[in-house]
Amino acid sequence: MKAGAGLALVAGLLGLPAAATAAPNAPTPLASASVAVADAKASLRTHGAALRASGSDAFVAKGSTVDPNGTRHVRFDRNYKGLPVLGGDVIVHSAANGQFKEASVGLEAPLNLSTSPAVTAQRAAALAVGGYAGKPASSTPQLVVDATAGSPALAYRVVVDGKAADGGTSRMNVLIDAQSGLIRNAWDDVQTFATRNRAAKAGAATAIAAGPATGNGKGYQVGNVTLGVNQKADGNYELLDPSRGNGETRDANNKGDAQGNTDPTVANSLSFTSANGTFGDNTLNNRATVAADAHYGVQWTWDYFKNVHGRNGIKGDGVGARSYVHYYVNYDNAGWSDSCFCMIYGDGAAGSKPFTELDVAGHEMGHGVTASVAGLIYSGESGGLNESTSDIFGTLVEFYANAAADTPDYLIGEKIDIRGNGTPLRWMDEPNKDGSSHSCWSTSTKNVDVHYSSGVGNKFFYQLAVGSGSSSWGNSPTCASAPAVTGIGNDKAGKIWYKALDAYMTTSETYAKARISTIKAANDLYGATECNAVKAAWKAVNVAVQTGEPACASTPSGSPTVTNPGNLTGKVGVAFSQQVSATDPQGDAVTFSATGLPAGLAISTSGLISGTPTTAGTANVVVTAKDPANNAGTASFTITVSPASGGCTAAQVVANGGFESGAASWTASSGVIDNGTSQPARSGSYKAWLNGYGKAHTDTLTQSVTVPSGCSTYTLSFYVHIDTAESGTTAYDKLTVKAGTTTLATYSNANAASGYVLKSFNLSAFAGQTVTLSFTGVEDSSLKTNFVIDDVNLNVS
Repeated sequence: MKAGAGLALVAGLLGLPAAATAAPNAPTPLASASVAVADAKASLRTHGAALRASGSDAFVAKGSTVDPNGTRHVRFDRNYKGLPVLGGDVIVHSAANGQFKEASVGLEAPLNLSTSPAVTAQRAAALAVGGYAGKPASSTPQLVVDATAGSPALAYRVVVDGKAADGGTSRMNVLIDAQSGLIRNAWDDVQTFATRNRAAKAGAATAIAAGPATGNGKGYQVGNVTLGVNQKADGNYELLDPSRGNGETRDANNKGDAQGNTDPTVANSLSFTSANGTFGDNTLNNRATVAADAHYGVQWTWDYFKNVHGRNGIKGDGVGARSYVHYYVNYDNAGWSDSCFCMIYGDGAAGSKPFTELDVAGHEMGHGVTASVAGLIYSGESGGLNESTSDIFGTLVEFYANAAADTPDYLIGEKIDIRGNGTPLRWMDEPNKDGSSHSCWSTSTKNVDVHYSSGVGNKFFYQLAVGSGSSSWGNSPTCASAPAVTGIGNDKAGKIWYKALDAYMTTSETYAKARISTIKAANDLYGATECNAVKAAWKAVNVAVQTGEPACASTPSGSPTVTNPGNLTGKVGVAFSQQVSATDPQGDAVTFSATGLPAGLAISTSGLISGTPTTAGTANVVVTAKDPANNAGTASFTITVSPASGGCTAAQVVANGGFESGAASWTASSGVIDNGTSQPARSGSYKAWLNGYGKAHTDTLTQSVTVPSGCSTYTLSFYVHIDTAESGTTAYDKLTVKAGTTTLATYSNANAASGYVLKSFNLSAFAGQTVTLSFTGVEDSSLKTNFVIDDVNLNVS
């Protein structure tokens, strides 16, 4: 952002520091987190419209990721007049050089509301407790702007600690309208495996480690397995895994804390220890049996996220979570609490089975991952997406572990037998088999329990991975007679979902927005086939095409980019040589190949097309560049070979290229062609001087030229001098050079340099055509940049 008066006020209101910059034209390595955040903050100042920002907004960085190709994704929380905006978060997406690309935004429009409440904080607390029995977690409710659902409004956030319908701990976030006193929204911080709207069931310090070890688990759900454990200094073993962030499994001793304290069971819990490293005996008579189940599930979930997605633990910080088994008495559920960074597992209702199933561990830790990245609010459609995310990852963990005692499938909680009739809790192929879940999206989806609205996301994932129709996994018809879907497999589908969650989804994500987020993720990772499968799978669950959604890219952003040389010409019997270049996002060397080359020509692995053409005609050529991982990029163009007879007359095609005849042969904005000395010409007295006003302004300079055919060399050249009052590498003011509709180059204030610099381009693609050469300078609202051009030539020979 610049220091000009027109934008200084916005910068002040946003409350953002200056961005870190790098030297112009330097190679662009993968940015560090601090550089990514600093550059994203700079983008916030100049792209307020894209962020739905008002003059009263401020943004606080929350986290960032940098893709292997250098693309950056930086999350920000939003404040409005000093108040947190729930559902107002944004993600700034930037190129590898820090250039702003786009933003993911929860708000539909900039905020404009009063921050003076009519309801007192004390009254809001009383209203919240009246709606959700318990006690306030804090004596002072927090004044916020609620943009989680409906029109944004001033509200109080009241956290109410109490007991849920299933008997477990509840920590409700209740939003009270600060003007009317009505409850606007509410969600539970304790995110459970099954819906809590059921009848409640009956009832309600680690030693210094000596080092990691391998133990034996004899689980109830998983059978006999190997566990990561810790051998203590006294020689005994404990269910604590040093190789996975010291994640620990403890015995809740059939107790809990209905008041929602930070760690609800630690005061009453017991560690599991063993003299010989064996935990459990495959029966429920041994309390360590279900602990072995839970510990095994956690280690496979940890390994899945680390080995498949490169995520080191739930928060990405290498820290393991606690798991509590035997939670309460006959507790018929399992849950994740981000406040205690822990999981709880119930033993199930009397006569049923414990909740320590493999996909339950993946599901609960999935809640933790979601909380640490997208932070999907646990109500409405964002809550359904939160739940489906956990079902998706729980299923993928089950497939990743491929345990003999728990054959992978797309059934959720099938070994718990929660209904007592052998059926699972949820079906991913057709969620409405449970009688409550939504298989197809509708306007009422946002109004049902999040465990039921999750069905839309679950069925989307199933169809993306497996496909529609009947398979060995189930039967998944499309909604509303949508076309059939061909699956792309768990690996690609899972990576697309994780990428969308990590880089694009915001706290108030809806299914419509999730469609766009997953399309972008598919484009980032793969290409048109996978992207079109994403679109088809969303259509199959009745989530329609969205306004402004991206088109499917032919290649992923991680693939090499081949620089198209344009259409080329050659001549029978005359030696031909054209070097094709490519760049790889990871900086790896690429190998070239080509199809369709004219007879007599070949391409080397380094990209040189050479030889002597033997046959006249036009050939359609496709050049492919592959990196070591076999990612490929292509460029398509023609090579026209003329007969041996005929010739070319060398010429300089541009008229008055040095501007010494003033505006003759040129069409230009007023004042562009001049002979002043404040910006001297390179040669002679005249030159073309675009911009330099220090305010929003556009200058143009054009000339129509006829490019002869039959020549072998077509070189457009000109000299440009750029000086600027701007600073840093962000492109605020730009000069675009075109031949017809083809952009040859774009320069900016970031390319400023002393003296004139020669630029050259191959225009052989325009042989035999009349084309307009154009120079367009666009300057923003403050701090000037001068683009000075001289000695424009188009030499053919």
